[in-house]
Amino acid sequence: MKKPASPSRSGDISLKEGLEALVKAYRLQGKLNEVTVVSSWERVMGKAVALKTKEVYVNQGRLFVRLTSAPLKHELLMAKSRVAELINSEVGETVINEVIFL
Repeated sequence: MKKPASPSRSGDISLKEGLEALVKAYRLQGKLNEVTVVSSWERVMGKAVALKTKEVYVNQGRLFVRLTSAPLKHELLMAKSRVAELINSEVGETVINEVIFL
């Protein structure tokens, strides 16, 4: 007859701790933050801006946003620093240093 598994083995770690160790070992935190920035664009900027957004990507700490509306682009150009603040606060650390609207 088998013994039931002991609930508290020495050396066991939680799934969260294991994933954090994996991310740290492979130095993936920067890429994960970039993916978080892109995926949270609609939530941070709202549905109206997201509908006029054609492409969003991050490269070397810069957020590139391609918009389909010239008036919206002009409006957001005036608030570039605020957009960066909103995105960085969503991620929880400074990921975006500059926002570039294309």
